[in-house]
Amino acid sequence: MSSNIELTARPRKRFAQHWLRSETALKNIIEAARLKKNDRILEIGPGTGILTRRLLPKVQSVVAVEIDRDLCKKLVKSLGKVENFLLLQGDILSLDIESSLVDFPRFQNPNKVVANIPYNITGPILEKLLGTIANPTTKNYELIVLLLQKEVAERLTAKPGTKAYGALSVQVQYLANCELICDVPARDFYPPPKVDSTVIRLQPKVNENPAKNPQYLQTLVRVGFANKRKMLRNNLKSMIESDRLNRVFTQLNINPQSRAEELSLEEWINLSNCLSN
Repeated sequence: MSSNIELTARPRKRFAQHWLRSETALKNIIEAARLKKNDRILEIGPGTGILTRRLLPKVQSVVAVEIDRDLCKKLVKSLGKVENFLLLQGDILSLDIESSLVDFPRFQNPNKVVANIPYNITGPILEKLLGTIANPTTKNYELIVLLLQKEVAERLTAKPGTKAYGALSVQVQYLANCELICDVPARDFYPPPKVDSTVIRLQPKVNENPAKNPQYLQTLVRVGFANKRKMLRNNLKSMIESDRLNRVFTQLNINPQSRAEELSLEEWINLSNCLSN
């Protein structure tokens, strides 16, 4: 497969484009995806196709979604005749993947996502792929492997009691098991972004102990982390009467002096279940 596109495509700032140049990082992404011959991959933002080319020989199909029309033309020229490659031009956040694939049976129901995503829309992409606590996506991917900003990756995988642990940690960990794979320094991109990056693997899950009222849990977490400097009970006083909150803390063996970041996912779920009764 030709790789000339990697040399001729100019990164565009408006699309937050940075071309990955590290063979080691590409190898780690591929290995993290645990690819099988019958996998159907969704790739977001293929850019120059450097990752796409490494995916195609290993899987049944790759559906790539690219917003940049100029890049789409070059990708079609370079990969358009590859039978297990399908390119969709559009915005991943507004594109209905399922309806876009109605006429392409081979590419329907992608079971994994592998992508170097635009960092400026990381949050919306995560919500598109996983949904929210209140509204989990009905499309459950087996695995999602993403290259993202290191700081965000650390937040997604953070443990209770650490500086990085916050509302995003609880929300994503409710929906998926999160694992750090490897760091990718800024110098491994062209042009180098202002931040370092990290490859993460997300495995969507169904909780054994789900929230009885997911919408309430989502609101509780948002309000609970509204001011990380305050004790949790002070953040929640706008939602719950203090005496009741203290009784529930005692019942669940939660320190009344706790801050939001000290509660594990399980404790957040238990707290929500007790308070939403």
